[in-house]
Amino acid sequence: MFVIYIRATISNIYFGEVMLINNPTYLCNSLFLLMTLMLICAGYAYRVNARLARDDPKKRDFHIGAVFLAPITWILFLLASITIFILRVVFYILFLILFAVAVLAFRKPFLFVWLDKIATKIGNKLLEANTFLIKVAFGKPIKNPQA
Repeated sequence: MFVIYIRATISNIYFGEVMLINNPTYLCNSLFLLMTLMLICAGYAYRVNARLARDDPKKRDFHIGAVFLAPITWILFLLASITIFILRVVFYILFLILFAVAVLAFRKPFLFVWLDKIATKIGNKLLEANTFLIKVAFGKPIKNPQA
């Protein structure tokens, strides 16, 4: 009786998490359909690539085993992309927190001094390059033309 009460409470609170555990048939069927779809897409892409001419620049040398690995690797790629997204979010949050702490801790506007140095350096390089291009295109102007 106590177990049934706990299970009912958990299923009401964490319905989304328990739903996957309570319905493995639907989960397995959905994964099977997705894996079949990935296998079909990889097979079709392999077939289209095989029909291209040998000298076609779009033709690639795919191994036939890559088609049969597609249903397995898409899960790994999905998990890797979700993990990378979460890490990017965490690093962005850390950057925002550390930036706020740095602005509060250091009253001196170190960021503006650094930006001024970088902007001046980049601007000077651009002005030198553009001046060089103008001199090459139009030649050096004569400062004191003789009449």
